[in-house]
Amino acid sequence: MEEQVILVDKEDREIGTEKKMATHRKGLLHRAFSVLIFNSAGEMLLQQRAATKYHSGGLWSNACCGHPRPGEPTAAAARRRLHEELGMDCPLEETFAFYYRAELEDGLSENEYDHVLVGQCDGLTPQPDSTEVSDWRWMDMAALRADIAAQPERYTYWFKVLLEHLAKQG
Repeated sequence: MEEQVILVDKEDREIGTEKKMATHRKGLLHRAFSVLIFNSAGEMLLQQRAATKYHSGGLWSNACCGHPRPGEPTAAAARRRLHEELGMDCPLEETFAFYYRAELEDGLSENEYDHVLVGQCDGLTPQPDSTEVSDWRWMDMAALRADIAAQPERYTYWFKVLLEHLAKQG
């Protein structure tokens, strides 16, 4: 059975559910999350999405992203995906949320109310699922911002938007 996502209004109130791919084809507003992981040196964990992902394959992004399932709390979904994608677990705290919309390849779009959860992990080595992640690395924020400025096409759309919001958070 195809995964279901939670449809929401602009205030993140649940208004129904829909199949994930249908949601992305129709551009329906839905709940999502993005996980940021930092180490004690202040470096951010990045993943390169597997080339076989249904969109944005091969691009670099934050530690993981996803959608809570109907009835699943967002924080629990974020920890589930962190484990599924990178084989990691660490405490996460929701720090902010934002809305964005992006047109993607193959007639797909993102129209998401995105909850951002942040964790700090030291001493854990990611064990990525190769169907989800092709590579990973730690990167300090100055180098990351410089690389995105020089090569924005290497990064996912939502990650660049997320970083703009993160900078405003202080």
